[in-house]
Amino acid sequence: MAGIPGLLFLFLLLLCAVGQVSLYSTHWKPTWPAYRLPVVLPQSTLNLGKPDFGAEARLDVSSSCGPQCHKGTPLPTYEEAKQYLSYETLYANGSRTETQVGIYVLSGGGGQESSGRSRRKRQIYGYDSRFSIFGKDFLLNYPFSTSVKLSTGCTGTLVAEKHVLTAAHCIHDGKTYVKGTQKLRVGFLKPKFKDGGRGANSSSSAGPEKMKFQWIRVKRTHVPKGWIKGNANDIGMDYDYALLELKKPHKRKFMKIGVSPPAKQLPGGRIHFSGYDNDRPGNLVYRFCDVKDETYDLLYQQCDAQPGASGSGVYVRMWKRQQQKWERKIIGIFSGHQWVDMNGSPQDFNVAVRITPLKYAQICYWIKGNYLDCREG
Repeated sequence: MAGIPGLLFLFLLLLCAVGQVSLYSTHWKPTWPAYRLPVVLPQSTLNLGKPDFGAEARLDVSSSCGPQCHKGTPLPTYEEAKQYLSYETLYANGSRTETQVGIYVLSGGGGQESSGRSRRKRQIYGYDSRFSIFGKDFLLNYPFSTSVKLSTGCTGTLVAEKHVLTAAHCIHDGKTYVKGTQKLRVGFLKPKFKDGGRGANSSSSAGPEKMKFQWIRVKRTHVPKGWIKGNANDIGMDYDYALLELKKPHKRKFMKIGVSPPAKQLPGGRIHFSGYDNDRPGNLVYRFCDVKDETYDLLYQQCDAQPGASGSGVYVRMWKRQQQKWERKIIGIFSGHQWVDMNGSPQDFNVAVRITPLKYAQICYWIKGNYLDCREG
């Protein structure tokens, strides 16, 4: 395994993105591409002082840098990528570390709003196309059962036996950790009554079965340094993701992460995600929509959403050629709302952070702890 020379790093990024992709099988099925993945490994770890946990929780994040702005931004150099993919780890006891990483290839193998606009970001486009999911037969079954609620108000997705993927801004505002992060919990919807009934004083025809959250404490969190202000600056939104490790297994089926294919390869050009939108308290809300634009790191779409849905795992279902089966994978993390100046005219999008080959290698290592288990994206 060898380090990547700086001059070859741009080539590596493009190679991972398109050069090693098998587009489609000879059949009609939209097929998961095969990627040559880099390796992201810890190099050194430094102890940091305890944060003050003083930031206010934000349920969405905005940016004025739109698709054309991002497309005009050069891809990071090798040294910049190492800096952005270095990460902070926060532990339940309040201690904190910073880990520097190396990137290798296996040998041989906040935005501004225009004046006069309401500060309330509605994030609904025309007719509200969201679906509230009711009843334990749906809520407790895959894929909806993978959606969980953070005690800070956001949504997360189960991606391993003890791990939850969410947006970085749900726990960190770019300067410090938000209030409540030191005692962060993850909520799982379950029936309110153990016997599945509605209680002695309830009628079976009174409506959908009531659900409640069962909470599990978080053991530690990982946030990439690209999100920390002063590191990535205007491109911080590209790194709006975080991984939470629970104190105990959740015992539910989870959804694997995958490298985000180009939008033109997505089935129907659509994405899907479910979250706990704050205008429908206690409800899990599902939606799907077309991808309108993309950059190397972001997907721009107009899926109806409200604050609280941020952190949701964006997924698609495609054919897995090796196993000869359909498989859903998380290919991005819903970040928030964005007003974009399109040729002098403001246009709004909802934005998801794409899981690129480098981000996949990083998140997978956080989960597995062994790069050899992270060779297939």
